Amino acid sequence: MDKIKILVVGCGNMGASHAKAYHDFPEFEIVGLVSRGSSKDVLQSNLGSNYALFEEYEEALNCTKPDAVCISTYPDTHEEYAVKALENGAHVFIEKPLANTVLGAQRVIDAANKAGKKLVVGYILRHHPSWRRFIEEGKKLGSPLVFRMNLNQQSQGYMWDVHRNLMKSLSPIVDCGVHYIDVMCQMTSAKPISVSAIGARLTDDIPAENYNYGQLQIRFDDGSVGWYEAGWGPMVSQTAFFVKDVFGPKGSVSIVANEASKDGQSDSVEAHTKTESIRVHHAAIDEDNKFVKEDEWINLQDEPDHQELCNREQRFFYEAIVQDMDLSKSMDDALNSLKIALACDESVKTGEIIKL
Repeated sequence: MDKIKILVVGCGNMGASHAKAYHDFPEFEIVGLVSRGSSKDVLQSNLGSNYALFEEYEEALNCTKPDAVCISTYPDTHEEYAVKALENGAHVFIEKPLANTVLGAQRVIDAANKAGKKLVVGYILRHHPSWRRFIEEGKKLGSPLVFRMNLNQQSQGYMWDVHRNLMKSLSPIVDCGVHYIDVMCQMTSAKPISVSAIGARLTDDIPAENYNYGQLQIRFDDGSVGWYEAGWGPMVSQTAFFVKDVFGPKGSVSIVANEASKDGQSDSVEAHTKTESIRVHHAAIDEDNKFVKEDEWINLQDEPDHQELCNREQRFFYEAIVQDMDLSKSMDDALNSLKIALACDESVKTGEIIKL
């Protein structure tokens, strides 16, 4: 197959990492970089390239006529940009969340199905071998399960600018929460039945209707329960910012990231995906109520950094296109995790338990 001509839209953190993957892979040819600020120029310089640069998405789409589009812009543009790409006959890789509304996400999926094009949502943890192992071990713990997860980010400087811009369209528990809700749903085959959530607005530096700290709770129909919390901003504590833990009748499994938990790491994209080791605890006890098996420590040699994870996402995107993969399950999963996250956002704003 000829090289896949790809248009990169959004050149910030994730867009830059995806663009580097396309730049380095012979299977792709970047036909343009799109952003409304200077990020495309910075990326161009960092790649040492001479790609076409565009301020406006529609102009880039019409001029380059790409085979595929990578969308890493702010969430309030995702629906519009993805639908336009698909209607123009391009495959789409899109950063999570798929859209900023459930109806918008469904519209994107419908457009992909109608066009017969591939739609891959950037659920980066699905491409991480340690997170896949974490989910695999969690499935062995019986039912019901208890999920405990968070990702609090003490952001400053550039990252506080990023977070404030994100909060113009989504809250932290939606933007980051879809990842960890997706992990919970992969670990249990049970159906989520209700959510409740709380939130706090700790700064006047964000839209009045939004909040920069939130915590959600999910109930499943087998008795499983889970919580996730996320806070963004210079006031956020770094103590216990990284908790990824699940336990059930047969024991527990936890991601232990001592290095990632050190001071100054909570707003680092590297720290968000780094696992370092997985601790497996067995609940079995003898007649004296003593544990019969010591905890296991799993240290996988394949511990990709953030750029390598983005590379793996783009290899998957390429394979999905050339092998004509059926992506209906992954699209449904992306829609499901977004539905749950947005229901949690509704719970914060109404103070009500939301039935799913």
